[in-house]
Amino acid sequence: MADTEGLLPSELIGRKRDGHELSEAQLRALIEGMLSGEVSEAQVAALLMAGVIKGFSVAEAKALTAILWESGETLDLSSLNGPTIDKHSTGGVGDGTTLLVAPLVAAAGGQMVKLSGRGLGHTGGTLDKLEAIPGFDVSLEPEQMLEIAEHVGCVVAAQTDRLVPADRTLYALRDLTGTVESTALIASSVMSKKLAAGASTIVLDVKAGDGAFMPDARQAEQLAELCVEIAQDAGRRCAALVTDMEQPLGRRIGNATEVAEAISLLSGSPRGRLAEVALELATLALSEARPRSGRRDAADDVRDDLVTRWERGEALERLEQMIATQGGDAEVCDDPSSILPSAPVQREVVATAGGTVSAMPARRIGEIVARLGAGRARKGDDIDPAVGVDLDVEVGDEIEAGQRLALVHARSAEDAQRAVQGLKSTIALGEATDRHPIHTRVLRG
Repeated sequence: MADTEGLLPSELIGRKRDGHELSEAQLRALIEGMLSGEVSEAQVAALLMAGVIKGFSVAEAKALTAILWESGETLDLSSLNGPTIDKHSTGGVGDGTTLLVAPLVAAAGGQMVKLSGRGLGHTGGTLDKLEAIPGFDVSLEPEQMLEIAEHVGCVVAAQTDRLVPADRTLYALRDLTGTVESTALIASSVMSKKLAAGASTIVLDVKAGDGAFMPDARQAEQLAELCVEIAQDAGRRCAALVTDMEQPLGRRIGNATEVAEAISLLSGSPRGRLAEVALELATLALSEARPRSGRRDAADDVRDDLVTRWERGEALERLEQMIATQGGDAEVCDDPSSILPSAPVQREVVATAGGTVSAMPARRIGEIVARLGAGRARKGDDIDPAVGVDLDVEVGDEIEAGQRLALVHARSAEDAQRAVQGLKSTIALGEATDRHPIHTRVLRG
């Protein structure tokens, strides 16, 4: 074990319980000791709970990031010619931004090697969405990822076992012990993976609201600021947006249905909340990655260029190339309905009264879709790629009695009826509220 100033693991845990800051060496001794078997999982669980209750400091968050990052390999992206960019979202409902941002960045000359995850609970996972495309392969070796990124400009794959192995062990323990929702622990988990992924520029989409880890916007801002500071200290360019997750970001919730929405959006002009957030993330990423011009309107120029490329179909073309190169059926970009799996039962959700949509709680809607089979109660559960919900309205919309609010895609009539009733009780009418998706922007050089 590393030097712990002569203190036993139980004594280090006691210091954290009493509100003291632990050094990097002390934290390393506990985490690496857990991996080697010298420190029990029960002791690390006690450390996590003490830290969540008393709070981990910024220095401890940075130390934990380094410990997790250094537990495995780092991808070497130095062979790639364009600016290397990575993007991460802290999770939500209807958040298909990666399916838009990755090909859009690639169309503008960036190169994105994106290591994504799977859905859990009410949140969706990018890998599950892409695997709804027949043949799409997310299990790639680093050499394959680099080759695809070089020729296509973007690749989305599963994290390899060689990257940040300590985080997988620690996260599983956090999940079991109710210590997931800690700013320092979330930041160290997220940023250790982003740093190990090797990109020179990192852009973050930190969610705030009902469907997010951080329900409070100020908490989300603090998480964004900490993640950006960790990246800067590691010599990476990094910036973050804090975006709204009070309601689902996209209009389609599920796996195949979210792929179809992304293709539909890339087939026209940017429109709607999902497209707006994706466009802002791509703009922020490329603005940070490129040399500073000193002009205040430089980001506007980047955004205008991205909109032009979007409307010309260049981003859709890159998505099609990525799908084909990763073994998927690229015909999905021409005719999603004929390629993507479809559920056998569809049921409409119809408004029983008119008014203004005042709330569409993201977590509740995500849970309804998960119960249809699109999500997991625990890691390793099977999912149904075909089921989901298409939303026809969002907060602020004026509706009339008899108007369709949503369409449920289900495996059985019983599942469909349960989802219909759940959505009817979830979509609320009342006074109009602000529907703008971006609370604040956190920028760092």
